[in-house]
Amino acid sequence: MKITPLHPWDVSPAEAMQIQERLRSRVSTTNALTAVRTVAGLDIGIQGDVARAAVVVLRYPDLTLLDKSLADLPVPFPYIPGLLAFREAPAILAACQKLQTEPDLFIFDGQGLAHPRRMGIASHVGVILDKPSIGCAKSRLTGTHATPPPQAGTWVPLYDGAEVIGAVVRSRDNVSPLFVSIGHKVDLETAVQYVLSCCRGYRLPETTRQAHLAAGRATVEEPEEVQGLLF
Repeated sequence: MKITPLHPWDVSPAEAMQIQERLRSRVSTTNALTAVRTVAGLDIGIQGDVARAAVVVLRYPDLTLLDKSLADLPVPFPYIPGLLAFREAPAILAACQKLQTEPDLFIFDGQGLAHPRRMGIASHVGVILDKPSIGCAKSRLTGTHATPPPQAGTWVPLYDGAEVIGAVVRSRDNVSPLFVSIGHKVDLETAVQYVLSCCRGYRLPETTRQAHLAAGRATVEEPEEVQGLLF
């Protein structure tokens, strides 16, 4: 993939927030997806001051592996909630540049618009790549919500005041929900639809699970690991 940088990454936290505020106007919440034949998942792990990013490309809808790449880069930016893109995105983009297959859709293990400045990593990198992207996080960063019903496939809105910023989605019966939000060039209902269609008996979508495995991470959720209703 060819990637055009939009800004430097070696910046101060104050400069990083200014970049987020500047880029948020570029995020599109209109669905630009037509025929999706490939979907990408991303995973990143940090050991010391080195980030390892893994990107996998799966054929859609059968989710067989077509392509994958890894990238290891130093991490100069500190851990600051809400600014994780500045810590993780450089390695993710380096891995994306190595792909031989250009995905139609990216599903991130992180937030999109469900972010205090509406610029989570799924939106931030989605804008840089100019590709449809979805945020699918394991936990909430901001917002309030009701409890979704326990059945897989159900969801409730995630609110910031009166604004809907995402969806709280039950991907399996009786397990903790996922927090799905628009990244770029999708609408919320479409984002929920694609996340659920990529879940195959696990809490996490196969995009995230396969990227996790490609990165060489040690643990993956197993389908029998159900511990009751978790919120």
